[in-house]
Amino acid sequence: MPVSPARAAAFDILLRVETRGSYASELLHSEVCAPLSAADQALATEIVMGVLRWRSVLDRLIGAVAAQKLERLDPEVRTALRLGAYQLGWLDRVPAHAAIHESVELVKQARKRSAVPFANAVLRKLDRSSFAESLQPALIGIAADANAIAQATAHPEWLVAAWCAQFGAGTAQRICDYDQSIPQTALRLRRPEVEAELGAEGISLARGQLLATARRVASGDVTRTRAFTEGWVAIQDEASQLVAALLERGNRILDCCAAPGGKTAAIAERNPEATVIAVEVHAHRAELLRKRVRAPNVQVVHSDLLSFPLGQPFDCVLVDVPCSGTGTLARHPEIKWRLKCEDLSGLQARQIAILRAAMRHLGRDGRLIYSTCSLQREEDEQVVEAALAAERGFRLGSIEQRLEALRANGELAAQDYRSLLSGAYLRTLPGVHPCDGFFAAVIERAD
Repeated sequence: MPVSPARAAAFDILLRVETRGSYASELLHSEVCAPLSAADQALATEIVMGVLRWRSVLDRLIGAVAAQKLERLDPEVRTALRLGAYQLGWLDRVPAHAAIHESVELVKQARKRSAVPFANAVLRKLDRSSFAESLQPALIGIAADANAIAQATAHPEWLVAAWCAQFGAGTAQRICDYDQSIPQTALRLRRPEVEAELGAEGISLARGQLLATARRVASGDVTRTRAFTEGWVAIQDEASQLVAALLERGNRILDCCAAPGGKTAAIAERNPEATVIAVEVHAHRAELLRKRVRAPNVQVVHSDLLSFPLGQPFDCVLVDVPCSGTGTLARHPEIKWRLKCEDLSGLQARQIAILRAAMRHLGRDGRLIYSTCSLQREEDEQVVEAALAAERGFRLGSIEQRLEALRANGELAAQDYRSLLSGAYLRTLPGVHPCDGFFAAVIERAD
């Protein structure tokens, strides 16, 4: 019996994520899934994201019945076992025999025939009833410390320990629980009439919870609509949209790490008369940026910001730096299994260098927004503090004033907008706020 298209696609994507460092969300919207029906694409997405979200729990359960250690298995075998185990533990509507048989078939098709008896034996030991018995203690109950939270919610212990120290165990638990859920899709509409067009195609929308201009998908697949295909609607988390809205209006705007272009497009649409210079260091991402951002007032420049020549200063600067992405684990769960604690120091050094270079392009009365989608202090407060200590003539501005301005003009929908503040900074927390985790700071010239 051949493997179903959904499971074959899920296996291919999971294998690429593990062996090539690919990102699941990109592959799920690539040629890998293009031939799938809507139902098959939904199943492939459920399997891929479910396996990545719960990988450590799956590995623990598989390891308990396997005669070999998982790290010694070929990636193809390991991936097929996780794929089968996830279906047994989470997808009640999938018959157990189908989950087991097709996972074993995937091992065969991967030319790992010597591992077929092993894979079959492991998955049969994980029949649905015994799997449920093993799983329940791991997922039910109030976690008391970082280790317990990490075990129950399939997160690295070092990461949860950092969150417990920074935010408290209760908030760390809420972040981890959110990461294990399917986040609601938020949209940015390029023109108001798009909402009616989406409704005509069967897409039900709700109002944004942070921004009045944002929309959330209540039902329907927006990626299959004409408006999405033609670029009139963008999928963009509300916290990301909020960061773009924090940037004040100006005539010359610099977007320092612009790809993939969601914030660039939002800034250009908010400032149609401004010149927006979008700098991107990687050539292929700069080319992607040119294709995705169609605003006529955007100029894409392929350059490293560290060597980008000084010229006429800018009124507004956005420095949305490359970061660990720990605020986006609900959408990118593979980050959990790639990121190491020791990676943060290298990221921080690069972020400080980028921020310092960007500050030199800021005009006398201008404002700079530094932002990340990270929850880690090493990439957030510590970067801002280090850059301000190194560059004379700058000071920390007021995020609260900017939020108040957005609320006054009707853009900010959040009722308790002060909950978005962490001292002098903006901080959204998944599970506490209805969005990804973002950090932002305002920097302005002091001279």
